[in-house]
Formats: sequence, structure tokens, C-alpha cells
Amino acid sequence: MLERFLPTRDAITQSRMLRWLGPRIHDPLLWHVNRRSVARGVAMGVFFGLMIPIAQIPAAAIASLLLRGNLWIAAVSTLVSNPLTYGPLYYFAYRLGAGVIGKHTPADLTADNVEQPMRMIESLGQAWTWITGIGQPLLLLGMLMMAVTGSIIAYWGAQLFWRMRVTSKWRRLRRERRLRAAEARQRAIGSA
Repeated sequence: MLERFLPTRDAITQSRMLRWLGPRIHDPLLWHVNRRSVARGVAMGVFFGLMIPIAQIPAAAIASLLLRGNLWIAAVSTLVSNPLTYGPLYYFAYRLGAGVIGKHTPADLTADNVEQPMRMIESLGQAWTWITGIGQPLLLLGMLMMAVTGSIIAYWGAQLFWRMRVTSKWRRLRRERRLRAAEARQRAIGSA
């Protein structure tokens, strides 16, 4: 169903806007679904999905071009962060950064503590200063740690998932082959 809305490989490789990429866009590993390219794509998508809040898909696509990961998988994997998960991810990243640095946030926030800065904000400039001053180094450290850890887990998780799928497929084929051989033996015994 999704393939109807996505451009084809030929449409992308023939695009005038992407002509500057030259032969790199024709690299088969960008398009083939195999264990290594998919694992690279997932790792890059998760890294950029967790690390940067904007332009995640272009960043993952550029990294895929450079590191030869699956382009589509990298783009889709950035959706690990989306409007539904931004809040919990950034809160966890802030708490993680604060825990690593040793700076602790107040555990018992009241509604008055949360509303107080909003009352103090009178202009857009003050709002921007307040927003950018909220533990920015803590948040960035937490996001970096989550992105690196998440991409490592995603890479090895994709490798493991691929291996499990191939192993189960081989076991199923081996079981079917044994059943066919047993049935053939039974037919041979029955006809003799």
C-alpha cells in the first residue's frame, strides 16, 4: 500500500535535483534489502531521529549515502521520534544528562513552579531566553547519549532480527524437506 505513494528507485536516480550526487545514488547497497545495509540504515535513522529535532530524514539520507546504508530504512527509522514521542524523549534526555553531570532537578515541582516562568515572560525575546536556558547542555548530552546508545542497539538488534528470521526460515525448509522425504519413503514402502 505504501509503495503507491513512494517514488521509485528509477524516479529518484533520474531526478535532476539529485544529479549532483553522481554515481553515489546508483550504489546498489542504498536500495537492496540485505542484512548489512538494513542494519546500517536502521542505526543511522535511529541516531539522527534521536539526536536532532529537525531535518532528521535528510540527515539520515546523507549519512546513508556516505556509509552505504539502505536509504529507505534510514528515512523510516528516523520516525522513532515523532510528535507523540518528543516530550518523553526530551524529558528522559534531560534527566539522563542531569544524572551524568550530577546536576539534579527539583523532584517536587508544583503547578505554581511551572506557571511562574510563564507569568514572567512578557515578550518573545524573554520567552526565547527562558526556553534556551533550560538545561540546554544537559539536554544535548542526554540526546547524544541516547542517540549513540540507540543506534548501537538498533544496529545489533537489526542484525539479530535478520539472523533469527534467516535461521527460522532455514529450519522450516529443512523440516519440510524431511517431511517430504519421509512421505516419499512411506509411499515407496506402501507400493512395494
